[in-house]
Amino acid sequence: MIFADDNGDQIEPDWRLSDAEIIARFSPEPAPADKRVGRPKLGVVAREVTLLPRHWDWLSSQPGGASAALRKLVDQARRDSVGADRARRSQRAVDRFIYRMGGDLPQFEDAYRALYAQDFATLDRLIDAWPTDIRDHLRRLVASFTRDLDLETQNKSGR
Repeated sequence: MIFADDNGDQIEPDWRLSDAEIIARFSPEPAPADKRVGRPKLGVVAREVTLLPRHWDWLSSQPGGASAALRKLVDQARRDSVGADRARRSQRAVDRFIYRMGGDLPQFEDAYRALYAQDFATLDRLIDAWPTDIRDHLRRLVASFTRDLDLETQNKSGR
C-alpha cells in the first residue's frame, strides 16, 4: 500500500505502467482553461451561495459588493485557520495510516484511542511491538502531527 503522507490518502498506481508514467499520473495537473461566465482569467468561479436575508443585506452594504466581501471573509478565515487546517490534515494522515495498516495488529484499539487523546507516549509504547516498517512510518507521521499541533498552539497564543 502507498499513502500520501500529507493527507493519508491511499494511492493505487497502475503497476502495468512504467515508473515515469506512474510518476506522471500522480503529478499535479495544470488547471484546465475555464470557458464559463465571469472572470476566468482571474480564476473567478461562479457558484451558488444560500444565505439569510440579513446576511445578504450586510453583504450588499459592504464596499465592493457581496462578492468582494465574501472573498475578503474567506481569505481572512483561511489565514486564521492555517495552523488548525495543517494539524487536521496531519491527524487525518495518521488516522488513515494507523487504521488501514494497524487495524489487525495487537493493541490497535488502545493505540487509536491514545492518538485521539494526544497521548503520544502511550501511543509510542503501544506500537512498539508492531512490524518495524509500519511502526517507524507511523512514528514519522505522528512526529509531523505533533509539530503541526505545536505550531497551531504557538499561532493561537501569538494572537
